[in-house]
Amino acid sequence: MAAARILEPHLDALTILEQARRSGCEVDLASMGAGSESSWGVFAAEGAGVRLEAQMVGSRWHLSGTKPWCSLAQQVTHALVTAWVGDERRLFAVEMQRPEVAPRSGPWHARGLDQIVSAPVDFADAPAVPVGEPGWYLRRPGFAAGGIGVAACWWGGVLPLRSALLDAARRPGADQLSRVHLGNADMALWGARLALRTAAKEMDGSAALRYPGTLAGRARAIVASAVESTLADTARALGPLPLVADEGHARRVADLQIYLRQHHGERDVARIGADIAEGCGTW
Repeated sequence: MAAARILEPHLDALTILEQARRSGCEVDLASMGAGSESSWGVFAAEGAGVRLEAQMVGSRWHLSGTKPWCSLAQQVTHALVTAWVGDERRLFAVEMQRPEVAPRSGPWHARGLDQIVSAPVDFADAPAVPVGEPGWYLRRPGFAAGGIGVAACWWGGVLPLRSALLDAARRPGADQLSRVHLGNADMALWGARLALRTAAKEMDGSAALRYPGTLAGRARAIVASAVESTLADTARALGPLPLVADEGHARRVADLQIYLRQHHGERDVARIGADIAEGCGTW
């Protein structure tokens, strides 16, 4: 799970840069020492009480302010970061190993994904290179696909819990309840797999997909619900023993509980409902 959480933003950044190139935007990565050996993060979250702003100083853009929820900011060499330009957000590439960029070490007291610190970063007039026009990051066709990719990581991360339920249901003397919990998890994850496959097919099959955000929101919500219910069935079926006696199982559960919070629960579901009410995303 930790490996997926590390690799996913790096691959997402490379995809975004390629999409920018294909859209006709040339990003001057050489000016910040970015190359094939670079490691990338993507920092696009917003938080109450903090704001990152971009201003043109002379002929170059500079970032000042604080960006929250920056995973592995102390380790990556470069990052794609959204910053405010007036009332609109714009994406920038920035070199992270500079004196003008100061990743914080916390607060990060997580029991899950504890080695992947997601803390604020302070920027003090840090030079940056724009990637796309203002608003391009959120409007680009690949934005929704990236969200589905995260959901696929959730789904893959929970499969070992289904295996644990399967082992429990096969033990001598296993009762009907152990099979009920296995059946619940199997149905939920099977449905989530169908949702991911359908979403991927629709994303790949139509360059003119009308409502990619609604499609991605549905897939993410279905997968998140399946993972949540599988965590619950696993806890009921297996009890506390693997949480205290099996390091791999306990870490997997803790990692999933943190990673899954990238889904915003009812707020994301409400957004789907709003899309449907406005006539978007009809079947």
